[in-house]
Amino acid sequence: MEQNRNDSPLNNGPKKPGDGKPKGNIWVTLIIAVAAVLLISSVYNAINDSQYTQTTWSDFRTAFESDNLAEVEIQYDRVIYLTKEQAALPAAQQKACYTGLPGSYSQMELADELYNMGVTVNRVIVEDNSTITLILSYAVMIGIMFLLMNMLTKRMGGEGMMGGFGKSKAKVYMEKQTGVTFKDVAGQDEAKESLQEIIDFLHNPQKYTEIGAKLPKGALLVGSPGTGKTLLAKAVAGEANVPFFSISGSDFVEMFVGMGASRVRDLFQQAQKVAPCIIFIDEIDAVGRTRDSRMGSNSEQEQTLNQLLNEIDGFEPSKGIVCLAATNRPEILDKALLRPGRFDRRIIVDRPNLQGRLDTLKVHTRKIKLSEDVDLKKIAQATAGAVGADLANLVNEAALRAVRQGRKAVNQEDLLVSFETVIAGTEKKNTVLTDTEKRLVAYHEVGHALAAALEKHSQPVSKITIVPHTSGALGYTMQMPEEEKFLNTAEELMTELKTLLGGRAAESVVFGVKTTGASNDIQRATGLARNMVALYGMSDELGLMAPANVSNQYLDGQAYMDCSQETSARVDAAVQRLLNEAYEQAKQTLITNRALLDEISLYLLAKETITGDELMAYVNADRKQLPEGTVEA
Repeated sequence: MEQNRNDSPLNNGPKKPGDGKPKGNIWVTLIIAVAAVLLISSVYNAINDSQYTQTTWSDFRTAFESDNLAEVEIQYDRVIYLTKEQAALPAAQQKACYTGLPGSYSQMELADELYNMGVTVNRVIVEDNSTITLILSYAVMIGIMFLLMNMLTKRMGGEGMMGGFGKSKAKVYMEKQTGVTFKDVAGQDEAKESLQEIIDFLHNPQKYTEIGAKLPKGALLVGSPGTGKTLLAKAVAGEANVPFFSISGSDFVEMFVGMGASRVRDLFQQAQKVAPCIIFIDEIDAVGRTRDSRMGSNSEQEQTLNQLLNEIDGFEPSKGIVCLAATNRPEILDKALLRPGRFDRRIIVDRPNLQGRLDTLKVHTRKIKLSEDVDLKKIAQATAGAVGADLANLVNEAALRAVRQGRKAVNQEDLLVSFETVIAGTEKKNTVLTDTEKRLVAYHEVGHALAAALEKHSQPVSKITIVPHTSGALGYTMQMPEEEKFLNTAEELMTELKTLLGGRAAESVVFGVKTTGASNDIQRATGLARNMVALYGMSDELGLMAPANVSNQYLDGQAYMDCSQETSARVDAAVQRLLNEAYEQAKQTLITNRALLDEISLYLLAKETITGDELMAYVNADRKQLPEGTVEA
């Protein structure tokens, strides 16, 4: 039965009048408001007095009797005056003088005397209303400051002037409020199995305690972005039927020292009140980064991490509190965080395999109207390496395309076009290539396709096009694997190198030029050749040595060199040798099959887009299967 948020154990029973307002909070706000007004008033008076030069009554009488007064203002307790020398100065440099008014003089007597002398009197203030005016102005200012501070206190959480900075920002989900269960997560069967065991432990602890097993305190979800770590955590909340606290690692980080540690304490105090429960910390690397003493210790991040470690150690397994965390940067996490007894399990949320992608597509298409020609297995085969977020985006793009086309259901073409859109972008219909550029692009793409089609260890070509796309590509050759592969031989990687360099080889064989269109091909080929040499041990020069390391397999997966300069130079030489060898072999293949290269390129120029079946009809030289509109070379 789903609980209401107001009836949850976190609210500690029904509320009474006055609950939620800290005692003394109004008086504290009033005292602070009065202090602020007095401070502002004193500062204002100091600034106001600094505008004048204080003198004596004798100085004023001397200037008066010597006819050296220009302007005078008479107040109830002072006289403010400006001499003729001062009045002659520019306005920015004029600074009036003031002196007290003796009791023997009245304001009106002095004013009459100045009038008779021809001195300009600006203002005469006879009555002393300063006390009443001051009290009224102070009362108004205190009232305004009190209202502003009271509103600010409520806006910031009603927890006093600190506004609840030390309170946890965790979102609390009671039972199935997330609306996500394990049925909504596909392609991660191993991860779901590990998490299901934790949920079962929370519901039926006696099954495990009878045999002596202990509840794991924490589990770390590790995987690439988009694989579904946060979705799995939401599914745990939907399946657990226990309170579920969700917070990001960055929510612990504050500009005030000690606030992060305070929020950690508050989070675990709330969790202990409603145990059994689950705490989920997303992007834990924001707070769990390795502690570094090179620049000094005791930083805010270290205090927060230390508090988190103490809290995880502090709660007992019998209380039924499980801490889940997610990250895609496990290599930078502090070792103390990963040791047994804290985050006992590391659950890998990896890229889904073929069956996982098929199941994921079925989940994302449950609410999508599909036509009868849709074959999700072919889409799953084409999207090798895609994560759950990629597949969700692919399905959504297909649905949007179907709406644009005015159809009520998504067909196979929508899915394939949306897959190509994710890879190469949309078609640039306004880009017009010259005839020479079109011929160069056509021969370039057919060079890729022939280098792949004429090899044994290559993936089948599914499409060739010379239509420009928004990714910057003037054309592309798409290959679609027939089966899922987890290992590659040196021969297969060498074939991939020749396929990548086939475009540049075709430009050289046919036109004898080198264009900028091969830049992306060369970058990918260089990266692959470097991995073959520095990571896979596939070169004769270095043998089984691996002079490179992968920085992070879950993010960019780029390798960095971890060797001497001499070894790095040998790696560069070995990479250059592999690239030259693949390039020469691709050139030789195209020279041997020059007639086939010309024939397919002319056909591609006429059609702009051809399929893999049309390509293989030419390669197999089966004239009966040649497509209509074949152009002879």
